[in-house]
Amino acid sequence: MDDQWPTLGVEEEYLIVDPETREAVSDPHKEFYKTCKKELGESVTPEFLRCQIEIATPVCQNLTDVREFLTNMRGTIAKIAKDFDYRLMAASTHPFTDWRDQKTTKAPRYRKMDQDLQGAIRRMLICGTHVHVGILDPGMRIDVMNQMRYFLPHMLALSTSSPFWEGDLMGMKSYRLSVFDGMPRTGIPGPIASIGEYERMVGMLTGAGVIEDASKIWWDIRPSVRFPTLETRIADMCTRLEDTLAIVAIYQCLTRMLFDLKKRNIRWRSYPAIFIGENRWLAQRFGVKGKLIDFGKGECVPFKDLIEEMIGFLLQHAQALGCERELLHARTIVERGSSACRQVAVFEAEMEKGASKQDALKSVVDHLIEETVTGI
Repeated sequence: MDDQWPTLGVEEEYLIVDPETREAVSDPHKEFYKTCKKELGESVTPEFLRCQIEIATPVCQNLTDVREFLTNMRGTIAKIAKDFDYRLMAASTHPFTDWRDQKTTKAPRYRKMDQDLQGAIRRMLICGTHVHVGILDPGMRIDVMNQMRYFLPHMLALSTSSPFWEGDLMGMKSYRLSVFDGMPRTGIPGPIASIGEYERMVGMLTGAGVIEDASKIWWDIRPSVRFPTLETRIADMCTRLEDTLAIVAIYQCLTRMLFDLKKRNIRWRSYPAIFIGENRWLAQRFGVKGKLIDFGKGECVPFKDLIEEMIGFLLQHAQALGCERELLHARTIVERGSSACRQVAVFEAEMEKGASKQDALKSVVDHLIEETVTGI
């Protein structure tokens, strides 16, 4: 990581939706993906389920670059989708589509995953946001990962966009994690003493033949296998681009802050995985309108207070990195509610008007389609 500018990369996963039925499109026309590839090259890839598509930015130096690339990519895929009479939808779950109706991508990698993971992966009708920060030193990647674990629930709460599953309101803001936790090697990792310990851990699993490489470790935060980066994977798929950018800014600023602390021989306190896991659950359940545990105080504190505290100690780093606007947008998310809050509000408003449950769910899909391209 450069002293002033930790590099960035972002991956977003979208759903392809039929504008008439509002269902996820189980088998999009092959020309749709070909056209996306023609326009965006290697930045776009299919996912395990054919109704999904993933984009990835190149290495970015700052939030301005990230904004430019994501705006172009979302806008391009949304336009191509419309040309094929589809729509693009950014959310971590579809309000009512059944995963059992989906078709998988025919590729050796995905066939192997289907064979190994069976029903666990076939349920993965979920989308997420992955953010990379460049950290050249492998040992420092592990050190930052250990400290960053504390902040993962905060990023999750801001991103929550999956209150529905198969037509039901699940009573939590991120049901995606409940689905994803059915996979092996997921969740918040415990503290790892060194890069050597991490490599021995991976070596044990690969040596035993249970995984091919560390890319099959799907923790909420992990060292990337392909790049010299630390990748956070906990965030839901943000419906609004501005919300994605706020999470990217927080992650970049936190990384810079932890490096700054290291220069002064200080580090963020390490907490047991069970404590951080409890905050993960609280964020998953209640999102930005709930509370998280303040481990220093030993009590639950409103999330809005914790975000204000976080903004306070990150603001100087945001100013240095040129992402103050994106950092401060976290306040807007808390005040306005995350995508999950807005989805529930749309659903409840339609039900109060006398709509059927299915029509109310379709209105949620329409809302998500519209918000996906807001500001694009």
